[in-house]
Amino acid sequence: MKSGAAIVDVAIDQGGCIETIRATSHSEPTYRMHDVIHYAVPNMPALVPRTSTLALTSVTLPYVMKVAELGVAEACANDSALCGALSVRGGAITHGVVAQAFPDLAG
Repeated sequence: MKSGAAIVDVAIDQGGCIETIRATSHSEPTYRMHDVIHYAVPNMPALVPRTSTLALTSVTLPYVMKVAELGVAEACANDSALCGALSVRGGAITHGVVAQAFPDLAG
């Protein structure tokens, strides 16, 4: 990244998705590494609950509607993004990363 760039890792609660990231806090929300500003305060959506709820529901509702209309199997067959996001099916964990975290529940 360019010198002085900033990166915000909204997935820090799940371990983050940036190699150089570590969780920060509201009292010290940023740090600089490799001349890039890092921001990774856990549970960022809680800071703006109404806005984050509206954003989340606007992107997830189409998937819910697709599953309601077609059922899980057909919806997944027709939508690779939905299928890739499926974590539990038939009472067993099907998502690889989640299954590794909970091996006793993997199917």
